[in-house]
Amino acid sequence: MEPNLETLVTWKGLVVAAWLALLFAAERLRPAAREPRVSNNGQASGPAGGPAGGWWRVARNLALWLANVALSPLVVLPVSYWAAGHHLGWRPVWWSGAPGLLLDVVLLDFLIYWWHRANHVVPLLWRFHEIHHLDRFLDTTTALRFHFGEVLLSALARAVVIILLDVPIASVLVFEALVLTAAIFHHSNLRLPEGFELGLARIVITPSIHWVHHHARRVDTDSNYGTIFSFWDPLFASRSAKRRELDMPIGVEARGERGFLPLLLRPFLTAAQRGEV
Repeated sequence: MEPNLETLVTWKGLVVAAWLALLFAAERLRPAAREPRVSNNGQASGPAGGPAGGWWRVARNLALWLANVALSPLVVLPVSYWAAGHHLGWRPVWWSGAPGLLLDVVLLDFLIYWWHRANHVVPLLWRFHEIHHLDRFLDTTTALRFHFGEVLLSALARAVVIILLDVPIASVLVFEALVLTAAIFHHSNLRLPEGFELGLARIVITPSIHWVHHHARRVDTDSNYGTIFSFWDPLFASRSAKRRELDMPIGVEARGERGFLPLLLRPFLTAAQRGEV
């Protein structure tokens, strides 16, 4: 990897880590919602009748994240870097510099909207994406909770985009940093002034928008797909009319949480083994 790209990767990691630490602390000082007490039903890892996982939930989310952290330098970054080195070379000169970077961010956010939507529609993709949605409560750690299979599939899809659209690797890294900071923010349990959040939601995805996407009601789960900008959902008729309620159930309709190893294995099981028939 070139020295300037190594610097960009390092700064990306530092910025995201600092943002995560800041919001993780802030949402515990000023929480918007209280973690509900849920029945175990033999599925959740916390005690029966206790909070929806508590610190066990946080630890489980971080364990899933650490598996992906290990994959990043081994698979994700090399695949993206390889794709950037095999671009088609058609990009015009005007599509460069700061304006080009801004255009890349908007374009990549548009494409990730459709990729996210596909993850809810295509059964194979949903098998892996469901792991993210099985969390019974939302906070900053939910933004890190993804199955390694989804991360690998996303890396392959991103490689195709990089090649076809001639996206510079610098734009990819900047966009990934923005995606991570946006995801940490809109999954967070941080209490925000209502007027401030309403104004912000006109431009970017906020917790008030994204929490509805995690509502344990499939019609809401299959809505509000935006990642950074909030205008894609209204534009493509996928914005839910549901308003966030701080006590609304979070998760997947008719599905319970699982422990760490069952979560890793779940996408590879048959429907009968997953208890869906």
